[in-house]
Amino acid sequence: MLKTITSVLAPVHRAGWPFLAIGAALAAGGFVLAEPLGWLLAVVTAWIAYFFRDPDRVTPTRPGLVVSPADGRVQLVMDAAPPPELAMGDEPMTRISVFLNVFDVHVNRFPVDGRVCAAHYRPGKFLNASLDKASVDNERMSLGIEMADGRRVACVQIAGLVARRIICEAVPGAEARAGARYGLIRFGSRVDVYLPLGTAPLVVVGQRVIGGESVLADLAGSEPARSGEIR
Repeated sequence: MLKTITSVLAPVHRAGWPFLAIGAALAAGGFVLAEPLGWLLAVVTAWIAYFFRDPDRVTPTRPGLVVSPADGRVQLVMDAAPPPELAMGDEPMTRISVFLNVFDVHVNRFPVDGRVCAAHYRPGKFLNASLDKASVDNERMSLGIEMADGRRVACVQIAGLVARRIICEAVPGAEARAGARYGLIRFGSRVDVYLPLGTAPLVVVGQRVIGGESVLADLAGSEPARSGEIR
């Protein structure tokens, strides 16, 4: 029975422990005051545990593979200049944007192997993260990652309409391992990945992806960009 339960329930990210403790305390107090209130607060506490869930993922490993940094839906695939604070130049790169809703796992993961060469936080607005201009106007945390072959990619956590807190544990000089956890965003948000211009994405707009597992692109491959349709 215990094995079955643990296979279904994911661990809670440590950033969620304070919220979970507060929710549990309020639920306990609610049961003392009125049983319906206690059950309502218990449901809220369960949702907190669900939101901050932090499941393990099986990451495909091979030089050149770019894995999704987050669970969500591919919102945009386009060419765009990386954030200027990363000093990666103003030439366009291939940008893949993954939008997270409040029901997605919000733990973020490195998209490639390499070393963090830049990390920069920039305050900003809290526009709907599904909008293209959110990449420019919204609060964000940008990482530059240099791979073993010298090429650089960027991974940008973007706050959304509801999100008000970006957590990033990566610092310049730290090792980046594809699929490894490095941060979290509360509560609805977006993560942009900037790849060398000309990279053919292996995902399409509207596709659901899994952080640390879904392959967004293959920097060592020659497959053309894919098209997609609803069926």
